[in-house]
Amino acid sequence: MNKLGTAAALIFLSAQAAWAGTVVIYHTSDVHGWYGARPAKWNKEDPARLIGGFPALSTLLKNEERPYLLLDGGDMFQGTPEGNFTRGMASVQLMNAAGYDAAVVGNHDYDYTEDSLRAMVSSASFAMLGANIYLKTTGAPAGYAKPYKVFERGGKRIAVLGLAGEHTATSTLPLNVKHLEFRDEAGEAAKWVREIRELKPDAVVILAHFGVCGRFTSQKVDVSTWTAGELEKHCGRGGTLAVARAAGADVVFGGHNHTGLLKGYYDKASSTLLAESFYGLTDVTRVELEFDDKTGTLKSSKAELVPLWTDEAGQDQGMKSIISAFTAEVDKEMDKELGEAADDLGYSTEGLDSPVGNWMTDAMRAHAGADMAFQNTAGIRSDIKKGPVRIREIYQVMPFENTLVTVTLTGAQLEKLLRDNLSGGKARLQLSGLKVSFKPGKGGALKLERNGRTIKPGEKFKVVTNNYLTTGGTGGGVFAEGEGLTDTMVPVRDALIAAVKAAGTVSSPADAGRIVRLDE
Repeated sequence: MNKLGTAAALIFLSAQAAWAGTVVIYHTSDVHGWYGARPAKWNKEDPARLIGGFPALSTLLKNEERPYLLLDGGDMFQGTPEGNFTRGMASVQLMNAAGYDAAVVGNHDYDYTEDSLRAMVSSASFAMLGANIYLKTTGAPAGYAKPYKVFERGGKRIAVLGLAGEHTATSTLPLNVKHLEFRDEAGEAAKWVREIRELKPDAVVILAHFGVCGRFTSQKVDVSTWTAGELEKHCGRGGTLAVARAAGADVVFGGHNHTGLLKGYYDKASSTLLAESFYGLTDVTRVELEFDDKTGTLKSSKAELVPLWTDEAGQDQGMKSIISAFTAEVDKEMDKELGEAADDLGYSTEGLDSPVGNWMTDAMRAHAGADMAFQNTAGIRSDIKKGPVRIREIYQVMPFENTLVTVTLTGAQLEKLLRDNLSGGKARLQLSGLKVSFKPGKGGALKLERNGRTIKPGEKFKVVTNNYLTTGGTGGGVFAEGEGLTDTMVPVRDALIAAVKAAGTVSSPADAGRIVRLDE
Protein backbone atom coordinates (compact mmCIF):
# COMPACT_ATOMS: atom_id res chain seq x y z
CA MET A 1 0.00 0.00 0.00
CA ASN A 2 1.37 3.45 -0.92
CA LYS A 3 1.75 6.29 1.56
CA LEU A 4 -1.47 7.93 0.40
CA GLY A 5 -3.39 4.71 0.85
CA THR A 6 -1.88 4.15 4.28
CA ALA A 7 -2.82 7.67 5.36
CA ALA A 8 -6.38 7.18 4.11
CA ALA A 9 -6.66 3.89 5.98
CA LEU A 10 -5.42 5.50 9.17
CA ILE A 11 -7.93 8.32 8.82
CA PHE A 12 -10.70 5.78 8.28
CA LEU A 13 -9.65 3.74 11.31
CA SER A 14 -9.44 6.90 13.43
CA ALA A 15 -12.96 7.83 12.38
CA GLN A 16 -14.15 4.37 13.32
CA ALA A 17 -12.50 4.64 16.72
CA ALA A 18 -14.18 7.99 17.30
CA TRP A 19 -17.57 6.57 16.37
CA ALA A 20 -17.34 3.28 18.18
CA GLY A 21 -17.74 2.60 21.86
CA THR A 22 -19.89 2.92 24.93
CA VAL A 23 -20.49 5.94 27.13
CA VAL A 24 -21.72 5.34 30.69
CA ILE A 25 -23.99 7.65 32.67
CA TYR A 26 -24.22 7.38 36.45
CA HIS A 27 -27.26 8.92 38.10
CA THR A 28 -28.13 9.62 41.72
CA SER A 29 -31.21 11.39 43.07
CA ASP A 30 -32.84 12.44 46.32
CA VAL A 31 -29.69 12.01 48.36
CA HIS A 32 -31.30 14.15 51.10
CA GLY A 33 -28.08 14.59 53.02
CA TRP A 34 -27.30 10.88 53.49
CA TYR A 35 -23.60 11.28 52.82
CA GLY A 36 -22.05 8.24 54.46
CA ALA A 37 -22.69 4.52 54.70
CA ARG A 38 -25.30 3.18 57.13
CA PRO A 39 -26.61 -0.23 58.23
CA ALA A 40 -29.14 -1.78 55.86
CA LYS A 41 -31.61 -2.60 58.62
CA TRP A 42 -34.11 -3.97 56.09
CA ASN A 43 -31.60 -6.61 54.96
CA LYS A 44 -32.82 -9.74 56.73
CA GLU A 45 -29.65 -11.72 56.03
CA ASP A 46 -27.38 -9.12 57.63
CA PRO A 47 -29.06 -5.94 58.94
CA ALA A 48 -25.67 -4.59 60.06
CA ARG A 49 -24.25 -4.68 56.52
CA LEU A 50 -23.27 -1.17 55.41
CA ILE A 51 -24.67 0.42 52.28
CA GLY A 52 -24.47 3.73 50.49
CA GLY A 53 -22.69 7.05 50.69
CA PHE A 54 -20.23 9.14 48.71
CA PRO A 55 -17.15 7.11 49.74
CA ALA A 56 -18.64 3.98 48.14
CA LEU A 57 -19.83 5.90 45.08
CA SER A 58 -16.41 7.49 44.62
CA THR A 59 -14.66 4.11 44.69
CA LEU A 60 -17.14 2.70 42.18
CA LEU A 61 -16.47 5.59 39.82
CA LYS A 62 -12.69 5.22 40.12
CA ASN A 63 -13.06 1.61 38.98
CA GLU A 64 -15.14 2.53 35.91
CA GLU A 65 -13.16 1.74 32.75
CA ARG A 66 -15.41 3.52 30.24
CA PRO A 67 -15.89 7.27 29.78
CA TYR A 68 -18.80 8.45 31.91
CA LEU A 69 -21.02 11.32 32.99
CA LEU A 70 -22.15 11.77 36.60
CA LEU A 71 -25.58 13.37 37.13
CA ASP A 72 -27.89 14.09 40.06
CA GLY A 73 -31.67 14.45 40.15
CA GLY A 74 -32.06 17.05 42.92
CA ASP A 75 -33.08 17.20 46.60
CA MET A 76 -29.43 17.08 47.50
CA PHE A 77 -29.29 18.00 51.19
CA GLN A 78 -32.60 18.22 53.07
CA GLY A 79 -33.02 15.39 55.58
CA THR A 80 -29.98 15.05 57.85
CA PRO A 81 -28.27 17.35 60.36
CA GLU A 82 -25.18 17.49 58.14
CA GLY A 83 -27.24 18.55 55.14
CA ASN A 84 -29.56 20.94 56.94
CA PHE A 85 -27.05 22.69 59.17
CA THR A 86 -24.73 23.40 56.24
CA ARG A 87 -27.70 24.45 54.07
CA GLY A 88 -26.54 22.18 51.29
CA MET A 89 -22.90 23.27 51.20
CA ALA A 90 -21.81 19.84 52.43
CA SER A 91 -23.57 18.33 49.42
CA VAL A 92 -21.82 20.71 47.06
CA GLN A 93 -18.39 19.96 48.50
CA LEU A 94 -18.91 16.20 48.23
CA MET A 95 -20.39 16.42 44.74
CA ASN A 96 -17.47 18.59 43.62
CA ALA A 97 -15.05 16.02 45.00
CA ALA A 98 -16.93 13.17 43.30
CA GLY A 99 -16.76 14.97 39.95
CA TYR A 100 -20.43 15.53 39.18
CA ASP A 101 -21.13 17.05 35.77
CA ALA A 102 -24.68 18.34 36.31
CA ALA A 103 -27.64 18.33 38.67
CA VAL A 104 -31.24 19.46 38.37
CA VAL A 105 -32.95 21.68 40.92
CA GLY A 106 -35.15 19.70 43.33
CA ASN A 107 -38.05 21.14 45.32
CA HIS A 108 -36.24 20.81 48.66
CA ASP A 109 -33.22 22.62 47.28
CA TYR A 110 -35.30 25.78 47.78
CA ASP A 111 -36.06 24.99 51.42
CA TYR A 112 -33.65 27.62 52.73
CA THR A 113 -34.72 30.23 50.13
CA GLU A 114 -33.63 30.90 46.59
CA ASP A 115 -30.64 32.92 47.84
CA SER A 116 -29.37 29.84 49.66
CA LEU A 117 -29.71 27.81 46.46
CA ARG A 118 -27.80 30.52 44.58
CA ALA A 119 -24.98 30.18 47.11
CA MET A 120 -24.86 26.45 46.43
CA VAL A 121 -24.76 27.05 42.68
CA SER A 122 -21.95 29.59 42.98
CA SER A 123 -19.83 27.04 44.89
CA ALA A 124 -20.59 24.12 42.58
CA SER A 125 -18.12 22.96 39.94
CA PHE A 126 -21.00 21.20 38.19
CA ALA A 127 -23.85 22.70 36.16
CA MET A 128 -27.20 23.35 37.87
CA LEU A 129 -30.03 22.78 35.41
CA GLY A 130 -33.70 23.80 35.28
CA ALA A 131 -35.06 24.65 31.82
CA ASN A 132 -38.62 25.27 33.00
CA ILE A 133 -37.93 27.73 35.86
CA TYR A 134 -39.00 31.30 35.02
CA LEU A 135 -39.61 34.59 36.78
CA LYS A 136 -43.33 35.39 36.93
CA THR A 137 -42.87 39.14 36.52
CA THR A 138 -40.74 39.14 33.37
CA GLY A 139 -40.97 35.61 31.99
CA ALA A 140 -37.18 35.45 31.98
CA PRO A 141 -35.41 32.19 32.88
CA ALA A 142 -33.96 31.82 36.37
CA GLY A 143 -30.36 32.87 35.83
CA TYR A 144 -28.77 30.33 38.18
CA ALA A 145 -30.31 27.31 36.42
CA LYS A 146 -29.13 26.61 32.88
CA PRO A 147 -31.60 24.90 30.56
CA TYR A 148 -29.07 22.37 29.27
CA LYS A 149 -25.40 21.66 28.73
CA VAL A 150 -23.54 19.57 26.15
CA PHE A 151 -20.71 17.32 27.38
CA GLU A 152 -18.12 15.38 25.41
CA ARG A 153 -17.20 11.91 26.57
CA GLY A 154 -15.39 9.23 24.57
CA GLY A 155 -15.66 11.32 21.41
CA LYS A 156 -19.44 11.60 21.85
CA ARG A 157 -21.43 14.77 22.50
CA ILE A 158 -24.11 14.15 25.12
CA ALA A 159 -26.67 16.90 25.74
CA VAL A 160 -28.26 17.02 29.20
CA LEU A 161 -31.50 18.98 29.73
CA GLY A 162 -32.81 19.70 33.24
CA LEU A 163 -36.46 19.93 34.30
CA ALA A 164 -37.71 20.92 37.75
CA GLY A 165 -41.04 19.49 38.88
CA GLU A 166 -44.15 21.65 38.52
CA HIS A 167 -44.95 20.48 42.04
CA THR A 168 -42.08 22.64 43.35
CA ALA A 169 -44.49 25.56 43.66
CA THR A 170 -46.13 23.83 46.64
CA SER A 171 -43.66 21.11 47.69
CA THR A 172 -41.22 23.53 49.25
CA LEU A 173 -42.20 26.53 51.37
CA PRO A 174 -44.41 28.40 48.85
CA LEU A 175 -43.11 31.76 50.09
CA ASN A 176 -39.63 30.82 48.88
CA VAL A 177 -40.76 30.33 45.27
CA LYS A 178 -43.85 32.55 44.99
CA HIS A 179 -42.07 34.71 42.39
CA LEU A 180 -41.20 31.71 40.22
CA GLU A 181 -43.14 29.78 37.60
CA PHE A 182 -42.44 26.10 37.04
CA ARG A 183 -43.80 25.58 33.56
CA ASP A 184 -45.34 22.48 32.00
CA GLU A 185 -42.73 19.75 32.04
CA ALA A 186 -43.64 17.98 28.79
CA GLY A 187 -44.16 21.19 26.84
CA GLU A 188 -40.86 22.69 27.95
CA ALA A 189 -39.05 19.42 27.25
CA ALA A 190 -40.34 19.32 23.68
CA LYS A 191 -39.38 22.98 23.09
CA TRP A 192 -35.83 22.67 24.40
CA VAL A 193 -35.11 19.30 22.78
CA ARG A 194 -35.99 20.81 19.41
CA GLU A 195 -33.30 23.43 20.02
CA ILE A 196 -30.83 20.84 21.27
CA ARG A 197 -31.30 18.60 18.23
CA GLU A 198 -30.16 21.48 16.00
CA LEU A 199 -26.77 21.16 17.69
CA LYS A 200 -26.60 17.56 16.43
CA PRO A 201 -25.54 15.84 19.66
CA ASP A 202 -24.96 12.10 19.65
CA ALA A 203 -27.49 11.58 22.47
CA VAL A 204 -30.01 13.64 24.43
CA VAL A 205 -30.56 13.01 28.14
CA ILE A 206 -33.25 14.62 30.31
CA LEU A 207 -32.62 15.04 34.02
CA ALA A 208 -35.96 15.51 35.84
CA HIS A 209 -37.09 15.97 39.43
CA PHE A 210 -40.31 14.03 39.01
CA GLY A 211 -40.91 10.40 38.29
CA VAL A 212 -42.83 7.97 36.14
CA CYS A 213 -45.08 6.61 38.87
CA GLY A 214 -46.16 7.84 42.30
CA ARG A 215 -47.50 4.40 43.08
CA PHE A 216 -43.99 3.07 43.71
CA THR A 217 -42.85 5.78 46.12
CA SER A 218 -39.90 4.58 48.22
CA GLN A 219 -39.84 1.20 46.48
CA LYS A 220 -37.44 -0.66 44.20
CA VAL A 221 -39.33 -2.29 41.35
CA ASP A 222 -38.66 -4.10 38.09
CA VAL A 223 -41.01 -2.85 35.38
CA SER A 224 -38.62 -3.60 32.52
CA THR A 225 -40.82 -6.37 31.10
CA TRP A 226 -44.10 -4.45 31.35
CA THR A 227 -45.97 -3.47 28.23
CA ALA A 228 -46.84 0.17 27.66
CA GLY A 229 -50.42 -0.68 28.53
CA GLU A 230 -49.41 -2.15 31.87
CA LEU A 231 -47.29 0.87 32.75
CA GLU A 232 -50.06 3.29 31.79
CA LYS A 233 -52.61 1.27 33.75
CA HIS A 234 -50.60 1.47 36.96
CA CYS A 235 -48.93 4.85 36.49
CA GLY A 236 -50.94 6.87 34.00
CA ARG A 237 -49.41 8.82 31.13
CA GLY A 238 -47.93 11.73 33.05
CA GLY A 239 -44.55 12.37 34.63
CA THR A 240 -41.41 11.26 32.86
CA LEU A 241 -43.40 9.07 30.45
CA ALA A 242 -45.21 12.15 29.15
CA VAL A 243 -41.90 13.99 28.85
CA ALA A 244 -40.34 11.11 26.91
CA ARG A 245 -43.21 11.01 24.44
CA ALA A 246 -43.33 14.76 24.01
CA ALA A 247 -39.59 15.26 23.56
CA GLY A 248 -38.23 12.03 22.14
CA ALA A 249 -35.04 12.06 24.21
CA ASP A 250 -32.79 9.02 24.44
CA VAL A 251 -32.79 8.74 28.24
CA VAL A 252 -35.00 10.38 30.89
CA PHE A 253 -33.83 10.15 34.49
CA GLY A 254 -36.58 10.74 37.06
CA GLY A 255 -36.62 11.48 40.77
CA HIS A 256 -38.67 12.94 43.63
CA ASN A 257 -40.77 9.81 44.24
CA HIS A 258 -37.82 7.89 45.75
CA THR A 259 -38.48 5.04 43.34
CA GLY A 260 -35.76 2.70 42.16
CA LEU A 261 -36.23 1.13 38.71
CA LEU A 262 -34.05 -1.97 38.85
CA LYS A 263 -33.53 -2.24 35.09
CA GLY A 264 -35.14 0.94 33.88
CA TYR A 265 -38.04 0.93 31.42
CA TYR A 266 -37.71 1.24 27.64
CA ASP A 267 -40.69 3.04 26.16
CA LYS A 268 -41.09 1.82 22.58
CA ALA A 269 -43.53 4.61 21.70
CA SER A 270 -40.82 7.24 22.21
CA SER A 271 -37.69 5.07 21.91
CA THR A 272 -36.68 6.40 25.32
CA LEU A 273 -35.09 4.65 28.30
CA LEU A 274 -36.57 5.73 31.65
CA ALA A 275 -34.57 5.32 34.86
CA GLU A 276 -34.86 6.29 38.55
CA SER A 277 -32.34 5.87 41.36
CA PHE A 278 -34.20 5.37 44.68
CA TYR A 279 -33.30 7.51 47.70
CA GLY A 280 -30.58 8.40 50.18
CA LEU A 281 -27.62 7.34 48.02
CA THR A 282 -28.02 3.67 48.82
CA ASP A 283 -27.97 2.97 45.08
CA VAL A 284 -26.81 4.52 41.82
CA THR A 285 -28.21 3.96 38.33
CA ARG A 286 -25.68 2.94 35.68
CA VAL A 287 -26.79 3.47 32.08
CA GLU A 288 -24.77 2.28 29.10
CA LEU A 289 -25.16 4.12 25.79
CA GLU A 290 -23.80 1.93 23.00
CA PHE A 291 -22.94 3.56 19.68
CA ASP A 292 -22.75 1.86 16.30
CA ASP A 293 -19.19 1.08 15.14
CA LYS A 294 -19.85 2.10 11.53
CA THR A 295 -22.22 5.07 11.75
CA GLY A 296 -21.44 6.39 15.22
CA THR A 297 -25.16 6.68 15.99
CA LEU A 298 -26.72 5.50 19.24
CA LYS A 299 -27.98 1.98 18.72
CA SER A 300 -28.95 0.78 22.22
CA SER A 301 -29.13 1.66 25.89
CA LYS A 302 -29.61 -0.27 29.09
CA ALA A 303 -29.97 0.58 32.77
CA GLU A 304 -29.13 -1.13 36.04
CA LEU A 305 -29.73 0.05 39.61
CA VAL A 306 -26.49 -0.72 41.47
CA PRO A 307 -26.60 -1.05 45.29
CA LEU A 308 -23.62 0.60 46.99
CA TRP A 309 -22.64 -2.18 49.38
CA THR A 310 -19.44 -1.01 51.02
CA ASP A 311 -18.04 -4.53 51.32
CA GLU A 312 -18.24 -4.76 47.53
CA ALA A 313 -17.57 -1.22 46.37
CA GLY A 314 -15.12 -0.18 49.07
CA GLN A 315 -14.96 3.33 50.56
CA ASP A 316 -12.79 6.20 49.41
CA GLN A 317 -10.80 7.51 52.37
CA GLY A 318 -10.65 11.07 51.06
CA MET A 319 -14.45 11.21 50.97
CA LYS A 320 -14.65 9.75 54.46
CA SER A 321 -12.35 12.49 55.73
CA ILE A 322 -14.58 15.20 54.25
CA ILE A 323 -17.64 13.68 55.90
CA SER A 324 -15.86 13.36 59.25
CA ALA A 325 -15.14 17.09 59.20
CA PHE A 326 -18.82 17.86 58.64
CA THR A 327 -19.88 15.49 61.41
CA ALA A 328 -17.59 17.13 63.94
CA GLU A 329 -19.14 20.52 63.22
CA VAL A 330 -22.68 19.14 63.31
CA ASP A 331 -22.07 17.47 66.66
CA LYS A 332 -21.41 20.88 68.17
CA GLU A 333 -24.87 22.00 67.06
CA MET A 334 -26.61 18.76 67.99
CA ASP A 335 -25.29 19.00 71.55
CA LYS A 336 -26.88 22.40 72.20
CA GLU A 337 -29.34 22.27 75.11
CA LEU A 338 -32.93 23.38 74.57
CA GLY A 339 -34.30 22.71 78.07
CA GLU A 340 -34.90 20.01 80.65
CA ALA A 341 -37.12 16.93 80.96
CA ALA A 342 -38.58 16.61 84.49
CA ASP A 343 -39.23 12.89 84.00
CA ASP A 344 -38.89 10.15 81.41
CA LEU A 345 -41.20 10.63 78.44
CA GLY A 346 -41.38 7.02 77.32
CA TYR A 347 -43.40 4.59 75.25
CA SER A 348 -46.64 2.82 76.17
CA THR A 349 -46.14 -0.74 77.37
CA GLU A 350 -49.79 -1.41 76.51
CA GLY A 351 -49.55 -0.20 72.91
CA LEU A 352 -51.90 2.72 73.59
CA ASP A 353 -51.12 6.41 74.15
CA SER A 354 -47.63 7.13 75.46
CA PRO A 355 -46.05 10.01 77.40
CA VAL A 356 -43.78 10.91 74.48
CA GLY A 357 -46.67 10.60 72.00
CA ASN A 358 -48.96 12.74 74.15
CA TRP A 359 -46.29 15.42 74.54
CA MET A 360 -45.47 15.39 70.85
CA THR A 361 -49.07 15.72 69.65
CA ASP A 362 -49.75 18.45 72.24
CA ALA A 363 -46.83 20.39 70.77
CA MET A 364 -48.13 19.88 67.23
CA ARG A 365 -51.65 20.98 68.17
CA ALA A 366 -50.41 24.10 69.98
CA HIS A 367 -48.12 25.09 67.13
CA ALA A 368 -50.89 24.78 64.52
CA GLY A 369 -53.68 26.22 66.69
CA ALA A 370 -55.74 23.10 65.94
CA ASP A 371 -58.51 21.32 67.83
CA MET A 372 -56.80 17.93 67.53
CA ALA A 373 -53.48 16.42 66.48
CA PHE A 374 -52.48 12.98 65.22
CA GLN A 375 -49.04 11.36 64.81
CA ASN A 376 -48.35 7.84 63.61
CA THR A 377 -46.98 5.84 66.54
CA ALA A 378 -44.32 4.11 64.44
CA GLY A 379 -42.95 7.48 63.37
CA ILE A 380 -41.85 8.30 66.94
CA ARG A 381 -38.39 6.74 66.97
CA SER A 382 -37.11 7.47 70.47
CA ASP A 383 -38.15 8.50 73.97
CA ILE A 384 -36.89 11.47 75.99
CA LYS A 385 -34.99 10.71 79.19
CA LYS A 386 -35.08 12.80 82.35
CA GLY A 387 -32.40 15.49 82.24
CA PRO A 388 -31.09 17.88 79.59
CA VAL A 389 -32.99 17.94 76.29
CA ARG A 390 -30.66 18.72 73.40
CA ILE A 391 -31.32 19.16 69.70
CA ARG A 392 -29.98 15.63 69.34
CA GLU A 393 -32.87 14.20 71.40
CA ILE A 394 -35.45 15.91 69.20
CA TYR A 395 -33.79 14.58 66.04
CA GLN A 396 -33.90 11.10 67.55
CA VAL A 397 -37.60 11.42 68.38
CA MET A 398 -38.39 12.77 64.90
CA PRO A 399 -35.64 11.82 62.40
CA PHE A 400 -37.94 12.32 59.40
CA GLU A 401 -38.49 15.52 57.44
CA ASN A 402 -42.24 15.41 58.01
CA THR A 403 -44.17 18.68 57.94
CA LEU A 404 -47.32 19.82 59.72
CA VAL A 405 -50.48 19.51 57.64
CA THR A 406 -53.85 20.93 58.65
CA VAL A 407 -57.26 19.69 57.49
CA THR A 408 -60.89 19.87 58.60
CA LEU A 409 -62.50 16.54 59.50
CA THR A 410 -66.02 15.66 60.59
CA GLY A 411 -66.88 13.50 63.56
CA ALA A 412 -67.76 10.68 61.17
CA GLN A 413 -64.39 10.97 59.47
CA LEU A 414 -62.63 10.96 62.83
CA GLU A 415 -64.40 7.72 63.72
CA LYS A 416 -63.25 6.16 60.45
CA LEU A 417 -59.69 7.38 61.07
CA LEU A 418 -59.58 5.76 64.50
CA ARG A 419 -61.12 2.50 63.32
CA ASP A 420 -58.45 2.34 60.62
CA ASN A 421 -55.74 2.73 63.27
CA LEU A 422 -56.94 0.61 66.20
CA SER A 423 -56.05 -2.87 65.04
CA GLY A 424 -55.10 -5.82 67.19
CA GLY A 425 -56.05 -3.89 70.29
CA LYS A 426 -53.20 -1.42 69.82
CA ALA A 427 -53.07 2.18 68.64
CA ARG A 428 -51.18 3.08 65.49
CA LEU A 429 -51.87 6.76 66.21
CA GLN A 430 -50.95 9.08 69.05
CA LEU A 431 -53.35 11.97 69.59
CA SER A 432 -54.15 15.24 71.33
CA GLY A 433 -57.46 17.02 71.96
CA LEU A 434 -59.45 13.81 71.96
CA LYS A 435 -60.25 10.78 74.11
CA VAL A 436 -60.94 7.43 72.46
CA SER A 437 -62.53 4.37 74.04
CA PHE A 438 -62.68 1.23 71.94
CA LYS A 439 -63.39 -2.46 72.06
CA PRO A 440 -61.00 -4.55 69.91
CA GLY A 441 -62.35 -6.41 66.91
CA LYS A 442 -64.03 -5.48 63.67
CA GLY A 443 -67.08 -3.34 64.32
CA GLY A 444 -66.32 -3.12 68.04
CA ALA A 445 -67.64 -0.28 70.17
CA LEU A 446 -65.90 3.07 69.61
CA LYS A 447 -66.52 6.30 71.52
CA LEU A 448 -64.92 9.65 70.75
CA GLU A 449 -65.01 12.40 73.34
CA ARG A 450 -63.74 15.97 73.49
CA ASN A 451 -63.80 17.94 76.73
CA GLY A 452 -66.01 15.27 78.29
CA ARG A 453 -68.63 15.41 75.55
CA THR A 454 -69.34 12.76 72.89
CA ILE A 455 -68.47 13.95 69.39
CA LYS A 456 -71.33 14.01 66.89
CA PRO A 457 -70.88 12.71 63.31
CA GLY A 458 -71.61 16.08 61.68
CA GLU A 459 -69.33 18.21 63.83
CA LYS A 460 -66.24 19.68 62.21
CA PHE A 461 -62.77 20.09 63.72
CA LYS A 462 -59.45 21.57 62.64
CA VAL A 463 -56.92 18.76 62.76
CA VAL A 464 -53.13 18.80 62.39
CA THR A 465 -51.05 15.79 61.42
CA ASN A 466 -47.93 15.07 59.37
CA ASN A 467 -47.48 14.86 55.64
CA TYR A 468 -46.55 11.17 55.80
CA LEU A 469 -50.13 10.36 56.79
CA THR A 470 -51.72 12.79 54.35
CA THR A 471 -49.75 11.54 51.34
CA GLY A 472 -50.57 7.85 51.54
CA GLY A 473 -48.86 6.74 54.72
CA THR A 474 -50.35 3.65 56.36
CA GLY A 475 -53.58 4.49 58.13
CA GLY A 476 -53.87 8.02 56.75
CA GLY A 477 -56.38 7.52 53.96
CA VAL A 478 -59.15 9.46 55.71
CA PHE A 479 -57.19 12.71 55.66
CA ALA A 480 -57.63 12.94 51.88
CA GLU A 481 -61.42 13.06 52.43
CA GLY A 482 -61.23 16.19 54.60
CA GLU A 483 -61.66 19.83 53.64
CA GLY A 484 -58.95 22.44 53.13
CA LEU A 485 -55.94 20.14 53.29
CA THR A 486 -52.94 22.47 53.68
CA ASP A 487 -49.28 21.60 54.06
CA THR A 488 -47.85 24.33 56.28
CA MET A 489 -44.31 23.28 55.22
CA VAL A 490 -43.31 23.67 58.89
CA PRO A 491 -41.24 20.64 59.92
CA VAL A 492 -42.72 18.68 62.82
CA ARG A 493 -39.26 18.77 64.38
CA ASP A 494 -39.32 22.59 64.43
CA ALA A 495 -42.59 22.53 66.36
CA LEU A 496 -41.04 20.17 68.93
CA ILE A 497 -37.92 22.29 69.32
CA ALA A 498 -40.05 25.41 69.78
CA ALA A 499 -42.13 23.63 72.44
CA VAL A 500 -39.07 22.71 74.53
CA LYS A 501 -37.61 26.20 74.25
CA ALA A 502 -40.91 27.83 75.24
CA ALA A 503 -41.53 25.55 78.22
CA GLY A 504 -37.97 25.35 79.52
CA THR A 505 -38.94 22.20 81.38
CA VAL A 506 -41.07 19.49 79.78
CA SER A 507 -42.79 16.56 81.42
CA SER A 508 -45.28 13.82 80.68
CA PRO A 509 -48.73 15.37 80.10
CA ALA A 510 -51.06 14.83 83.03
CA ASP A 511 -54.01 13.60 80.96
CA ALA A 512 -52.69 10.11 80.30
CA GLY A 513 -55.21 7.50 79.19
CA ARG A 514 -56.28 9.28 76.02
CA ILE A 515 -56.78 5.90 74.35
CA VAL A 516 -58.70 3.38 76.44
CA ARG A 517 -59.13 -0.27 75.52
CA LEU A 518 -62.44 -1.55 76.87
CA ASP A 519 -62.81 -5.01 78.36
CA GLU A 520 -64.05 -7.58 75.89
